[in-house]
Amino acid sequence: MAEAAAVAAAIYSLDGGLRRSQAAMAEPREKILCIEDDHETAALIAEDLVDRGFEVEVAYDGQEGLSAILRTMPDLVLCDVCMPAMSGFEVLAQLTGLAPRFGDIPFLFLTASTDRDNELRGRQLGADDYVTKPIDFDILFTIVTARLARATRVGPWPSVVKLNEREVETLTWAARGKTSLEIAKILGLSKRTVDFHIDSARDKLGVATRVQAAIKATLGRLIDP
Repeated sequence: MAEAAAVAAAIYSLDGGLRRSQAAMAEPREKILCIEDDHETAALIAEDLVDRGFEVEVAYDGQEGLSAILRTMPDLVLCDVCMPAMSGFEVLAQLTGLAPRFGDIPFLFLTASTDRDNELRGRQLGADDYVTKPIDFDILFTIVTARLARATRVGPWPSVVKLNEREVETLTWAARGKTSLEIAKILGLSKRTVDFHIDSARDKLGVATRVQAAIKATLGRLIDP
């Protein structure tokens, strides 16, 4: 039941973000998410970027930032490296591990450090660039616009991922928070058969849990919970 509730909560949040994103499609401004635990620095970055014509959302820790990325699908992420609870490195690692398509979002690290090892680690994780504090806002604007211009716009999910009818049905109900036993009763199947189809969908999507499978399938519009 706990896992089913986790699926439902994740999909409810994600679905709301997708609907808000679709409703805002007419809005020409590009969305930037700034993940920065120092409130004063975050406010200065947001104010400058808004003045330059961007839509900016701020998150004040790594966990909040990761949730905001899933919820809002920003065009670019600015993320502090050193944060309590979850570092910027951990945010990027979890993000790309959850869904490879997030690798298409330009991800820039904010850091007060010029440590070479840290920069190499970030780039190995897939970071696009580093912005050193104290921030030169003209340089930040130049980097942001350049990275947005280079960003490759892709469809919601690679076309090679195909789920059959039963996989779609069972994963859709799982995304709605139903347990395998409840899904079995709804579809007139055995619990074992339900688990088989969900596991098959999970394998095709390349994830470890049904929560991740439901999120990836929803992001790719393979299911509509």
